[in-house]
Amino acid sequence: MEHTDINHAKQVVFKGLILLGVITIVEVLIALFGNGHLIAGMTLPKWIMYPVMIGLSLYKAYFIVYEFMHMKYEIQGLRMSVLLPMLLLVWAVIAFFNEGNHWKHNRQVVQDRNQIGIEQINAMPAADPAHGQEDHSDHEH
Repeated sequence: MEHTDINHAKQVVFKGLILLGVITIVEVLIALFGNGHLIAGMTLPKWIMYPVMIGLSLYKAYFIVYEFMHMKYEIQGLRMSVLLPMLLLVWAVIAFFNEGNHWKHNRQVVQDRNQIGIEQINAMPAADPAHGQEDHSDHEH
């Protein structure tokens, strides 16, 4: 009986490795084809290529956790305690990318405002530190 369990386990592992290998090869082909490396001048739009590759990568991650980390054999509560923090992590990554993209687009606005502020400070007359007033010594009375 134990011999069949080992053979069955080996069969599951090899099927999993073949599945992961095929998905990886598909991802590489999509990347090569999508960027025009396989057929010169023929590319895929990024809005198609990126979600497909992200979806395939997420499926591989799910399969590894589900099958090789034996999550499919655990109770629902343990599975949720792993899944929910992972979803929060994905949400955080999306939020950080969104914030970084917003910062990237507004960077020039901030730099322009800083430059205007520096120019205004440099244009101000020098103050007399002893009296707290402007220095009028170079003006004729």
